[in-house]
Amino acid sequence: MATKPHTSATGAGPQHFTPPTPRELRAQAVHRLQIGLFGLAAMLLLVGLANIVMQRARLVEAGAPAAGVAAEAASPKSDPLADIGVIPSPDADKPASSAPPR
Repeated sequence: MATKPHTSATGAGPQHFTPPTPRELRAQAVHRLQIGLFGLAAMLLLVGLANIVMQRARLVEAGAPAAGVAAEAASPKSDPLADIGVIPSPDADKPASSAPPR
């Protein structure tokens, strides 16, 4: 199957390469610059996040509790399923002593 030559208002014939105009070249350069700066900003944020994660890991390894762990340790342990009544409470399994301590 043969292809037909490009037809246009001026007549039939092949399309020829036209070099980009200075305006197109400038638009391409600006686009490349925007993509490069966005990539650099993304890498900076990624490295900053990794630094924060590594710093928290070092703190936990050293024995100093992180901010979220300290609040959790202060509150008494409770079972969410027991709170809403799905399973029996762990406190219900403990036998209640009838004699008060002396």
